[in-house]
Amino acid sequence: MYHKKILFLSLKELREKCLSDLPELYEIALQSADPATFLTALQSRASQTSESAENPSPWQRAAAQEILRLIDQEGKTIRELSHDMELKLETLTNLWLFLRGNTPDNIPTDLFIDLYYLFLQLEGRYRPCSSDHSLHMQRWESGLDPTVMTHRERNRERIIDLLVSKIEQRHSTSSPYRFAEGMTTEEKREAVRGWWKNFRFHLSTAIKSPSELNHFLGGTLSSETMDLLHRAKKKGMPFFITPYYLSLLNIEKEGYDDRTIRSYVLYSENLVNTYGSIRAWEREDLVVAGEPNAAGWLLPGHNIHRRYPDVAIMIPDSIGRACGGLCAVCQRMYDFQSERLNFDFKQLIPKESWPEKLVRLMRYFENDSQLRDILVTGGDALMSRNATLRLILDEIYKMALRKRRANLARPDGEKFAELERVRLGSRLLAYLPMRIDQELIGILRNFKQKGAAVGIKQFIIQTHFESPLEMTPEAVQAINALLSAGWTVTNQLVFTVAASRRGHTAKLRRVLNKAGVICYYTFSVKGFAENRTLFAPACRSIQESREEKIAGHLSAQQAEELWQQIANEGYTARWLSTFLKKNGLPFLATDRNVLNLPGIGKSMTFTLAGITPDGRRILCFDHDHTRRHSPIIDKMGKVYIVENKSVAAYLRQLKEMGEHLAEYGSIWGYRSGTTEKTFRLFEYPPYPFRTTERITHLGLEE
Repeated sequence: MYHKKILFLSLKELREKCLSDLPELYEIALQSADPATFLTALQSRASQTSESAENPSPWQRAAAQEILRLIDQEGKTIRELSHDMELKLETLTNLWLFLRGNTPDNIPTDLFIDLYYLFLQLEGRYRPCSSDHSLHMQRWESGLDPTVMTHRERNRERIIDLLVSKIEQRHSTSSPYRFAEGMTTEEKREAVRGWWKNFRFHLSTAIKSPSELNHFLGGTLSSETMDLLHRAKKKGMPFFITPYYLSLLNIEKEGYDDRTIRSYVLYSENLVNTYGSIRAWEREDLVVAGEPNAAGWLLPGHNIHRRYPDVAIMIPDSIGRACGGLCAVCQRMYDFQSERLNFDFKQLIPKESWPEKLVRLMRYFENDSQLRDILVTGGDALMSRNATLRLILDEIYKMALRKRRANLARPDGEKFAELERVRLGSRLLAYLPMRIDQELIGILRNFKQKGAAVGIKQFIIQTHFESPLEMTPEAVQAINALLSAGWTVTNQLVFTVAASRRGHTAKLRRVLNKAGVICYYTFSVKGFAENRTLFAPACRSIQESREEKIAGHLSAQQAEELWQQIANEGYTARWLSTFLKKNGLPFLATDRNVLNLPGIGKSMTFTLAGITPDGRRILCFDHDHTRRHSPIIDKMGKVYIVENKSVAAYLRQLKEMGEHLAEYGSIWGYRSGTTEKTFRLFEYPPYPFRTTERITHLGLEE
């Protein structure tokens, strides 16, 4: 049962609906003189359904178990990790007050809407259906559709005219992108068309202010948006948007829906208001010399971030601390706020001391007993110049070789983990695919040949496409070039509100697979206040996984065939497309839907612990049992997180976007989750020897 108007009822109207649709619950509340009596009666009612021999439906049993869990949590005070605050759970007490008419009329209805569906489910009158919604993919266009490409060709020519004017007004004579004396307007346009293919041109002409952004968007931004963006600029928020990426946006009244990519370059009210006071969600990224981070690791400074035993991130002292644009949901927004990451390219050029520092950083990996995976990121790894990348990869190779040779002297069972996986994290395939030039491909191909000889088995470009509209002919060309160098290309999606619409993520998987990209993670937006506008609750991620992604699930035989091809022979975009067609799959469901938890890492194993008075779910997370964690897990145990918005508030956002909410009707029933299994490509290959159980670089307090 889905109720179209329930999200917009007043508190009084909602209470009347509850009295009409849930008379037994209403009677229990009226007959209970206090919350404790109410809880006892609810426990009896839920236990009857849970233990009934009259065969209640699985959904009724699930609702009964959820109610019993809420009863067990009621009255407890928990420590909420993201805000590091104590929170008392009073979900059902608030329900008792509401049903008895003792709730102030001005409080939100969202808590009671959520509980309305829970008790309706207990009565067997709300049954979330797990149907295949993959057909919703047809709603979404890709950047490879002819109509979209035609539209963007017009937009590009318009932007080229604006770039001609911008270059004409430049006073610098040092830029290689300037016009010769006497050039006609058409000759200038032709020069810009040629420069358009050069990524350096886009970096040099990037838009860096709200006024210029509106100018390049044809004056289409509202006065409210402009006021917001000017406030952002005044607070020191960076603006950096390349002409290429702007050409992907739709400024015409008709055409494709670009809200997913637009929300990356147009900051929200929540983000602007909190910028300057943003805290690091990734607590383990806060590094103090000589002290363990939140995950318990001792680190040699801010260049290395770590939460797991097997893998650490390295952020080089280079232009790799910048990006091709600042994503509104960037997980390192805290570092942009502190200006550790920025867009001052001259400032970010490596200093003379960088090569020596790089060697010291490699010693950290070399002397660690468990590290086998290095992720070079930023910022953006591919923002670094080719010479810098060559230097970084050469030092990684030397480190891997030294680590392997040192193991020859160690007995079996005491050997250190050797380097098996090298990853470069980059969003430039979406932001600026022209960056993938022949010199870079040569560097990557050469490194793979050398690295494979010293035991490195996986070479991965870890990219980030948010929408099928970001897959353009230029992006396809860049991906093909990387695949030709023998590197695997994987994708991480951030599950924003716009990206979470029915079928959008499914279509993105399909477009990525056909281009040769393997999907890795679908990340929920982290829940601090700056991300409230873009946050989609965990129940939508679970719903997407079970009702849409299920269309691409692989059988054991299919998964093995796919793995063997990737591991032993490599693959091409054509091979992946053939595999999909042969097996009748719309896409490959190789990604895992997860949330990154502070200090612990990725998980989607949770239960509902309570709901705040304003309707936000309080989730009790457990860590991902399918992978190794820092021993900090033994101290932290379960993690409580308050979501950034209520389910009702999320659905209202979808309604404003024109979505048909009946298509999301089953969302209320997803109150718990389990982390999905890892596709074999993303598991570490086994060693032909036994490694030590000793853990180095660990500084846990006793």
